[in-house]
Amino acid sequence: MSDGASPAAYPLSYRTTYEASLTDPDGFWAEAANLIDWVTPPTRILDADNPPFYRWYPDGELNVCHNAVDRHVAAGRGDQPAIHYDSPVTGTKETITYAALLARVRAVAGGLRGLGVEKGDRVVIYMPMVPEAVIAMLACARIGAIHSVVFGGFAPQELAARIDDAAPKVILSASCGIEPTRVVTYKPFLDEAIHRSEHKPEACVILQRPQERAELGERDVDWEEFESGAAAQAGADPVTVAATDPLYILYTSGTTGKPKGIYRDSGGYAVALRWSMEKLYDVQPGETMFTASDVGWVVGHSYIVYGPLLTGATTVLYEGKPIGTPDAGAFWRVISEYDAVCLFTAPTAFRAIKKEDASASLVKDYDLSRFRTLYLAGERLDPDTYEWASAALGVPVIDNWWQTETGWPIACNPKGIEMLPIKPGSPTVAVPGYDVQVLDGEGNQMPPGQEGAICIKLPMPPGTLPTLWQDDERYVSSYLSAYPGYYLTGDGGYCDDDGYLFVMGRTDDVLNVAGHRLSTGSIEAALAGHEAVAECAVIGVHDELKGQVPRALVVLKSGIDGDAEGERIRRELVARVRSEVGAVAALHQVDIVPGLPKTRSGKILRKTMREIADGGSPAVPATIEDASVLEQLGPVLRGT
Repeated sequence: MSDGASPAAYPLSYRTTYEASLTDPDGFWAEAANLIDWVTPPTRILDADNPPFYRWYPDGELNVCHNAVDRHVAAGRGDQPAIHYDSPVTGTKETITYAALLARVRAVAGGLRGLGVEKGDRVVIYMPMVPEAVIAMLACARIGAIHSVVFGGFAPQELAARIDDAAPKVILSASCGIEPTRVVTYKPFLDEAIHRSEHKPEACVILQRPQERAELGERDVDWEEFESGAAAQAGADPVTVAATDPLYILYTSGTTGKPKGIYRDSGGYAVALRWSMEKLYDVQPGETMFTASDVGWVVGHSYIVYGPLLTGATTVLYEGKPIGTPDAGAFWRVISEYDAVCLFTAPTAFRAIKKEDASASLVKDYDLSRFRTLYLAGERLDPDTYEWASAALGVPVIDNWWQTETGWPIACNPKGIEMLPIKPGSPTVAVPGYDVQVLDGEGNQMPPGQEGAICIKLPMPPGTLPTLWQDDERYVSSYLSAYPGYYLTGDGGYCDDDGYLFVMGRTDDVLNVAGHRLSTGSIEAALAGHEAVAECAVIGVHDELKGQVPRALVVLKSGIDGDAEGERIRRELVARVRSEVGAVAALHQVDIVPGLPKTRSGKILRKTMREIADGGSPAVPATIEDASVLEQLGPVLRGT
């Protein structure tokens, strides 16, 4: 078996590589497929017989867990670290070798089998940043089960919606998560979510953490017993799946408030991630990658878990923050301690570090001699943060732009192919495989420098979503209907004369709060449930630290005195959003207003209000029903 080493080198220049990916996608992705061990190597590369539902490697068969763990042990690299677990919030550190990881994954996969989980069954993973979360993901992949990771601590209503949609046979969870200043109990959230959901799992396996143990109920199984029982002792070997079979479902916010289940296939994802590790991130087998994210997000799936492990690299699982655990040098300590060659995180993290240590004085306390690249994604990298990070670290700072839906970068400076000149404010150029175009409202390509809707011509490359989980119709209506033959990213921007892409922000009603996508619909639903609220709207406004934060505009029911009751209602609404959506929503500002501006068809003018709140002077849409409402709101939105 291979150890994950590359096949014959690709052409060195970016342009040659990019053009090859578009002119001969079958040849390009057939060569990339050599990076993966196949049970049945694919003879067909792209199935384009049923557009817009394209499938990669339709006759190939493999097991992703085998590719991420077993093959490295078989190649004699079992003693190499696979995971460095570093938890400053609990004072815990642990290094897990590939051999040790294989033993634990085999056991948990056997335990899942013992609970009746079979190929194609779903397993929800609702866990903090602990090794068991990664082991659980790999164990599901090992037996052909489909995992759906939900960010630990997500509010019960959001978790319930995901349980109902995925219909898991088993849920794997923990007693609590640890924040720098508090313990977040998960079990009450999980119990409430199951109470609210129509679907009921057959069992819940609970990892008991010493910081807060949970009381177990009838359907609950203790993790320690689960991983050491007879079924776990028997273990489980890798199950062969089709390349087109789902590896996982990852939910992302939709504008309606109902989460969208992003379906990720097994073969295309494995190939794309393995290719991207060397060609985009310049990480080789045996090197260490530090991705400071959470396994609940797509970045965690792709570049904490699957990307590094498919490559035979070492990954860092960090349960901490960029500041406060214990200080603004936390990331530099981790990089130094584990010889990380790159760091991947969100611009928000660097804004927090800059605020705490503006002169970057703590960098000099650590040996960063092996560190060579900083990658940032999840939200727009503003030029100020780019300049500060560049000066502080003295290495290339590379912005990359992608989405939960795509699973890996759409645009990036492809350091492993050819390092291109950096332009602050741009994630550089389209990644090989992505035919990125900026279109106007009629579907015409915009000339350089002019803004439009950023779209990707179909078919998209391997690793991207082939559809939504059990909802082809919504996949088409959400992403493909606006421009037939194109995937609509929901972001607007432009390309310059050199082909560099500039992403200017969302064109829909999805917020980007510190790299976390949240729908205005879910926050508005929580607000609307308050007995005093007649109508509401949520907009995302610029924030120096988090990029964007939600701001609520609320119209009270007649008969309620906003002057007398307003302060109480505001407090209750903030608490309600925290309870229903979660603390990640970060709603702090609620304005009580007499009315909301709408079009004659009843659509609330969120984009117009957002632009005013951010200091702009947008043109008033011709379709507005009553312009005076917007005029009255102007001072409130501007804070004057």
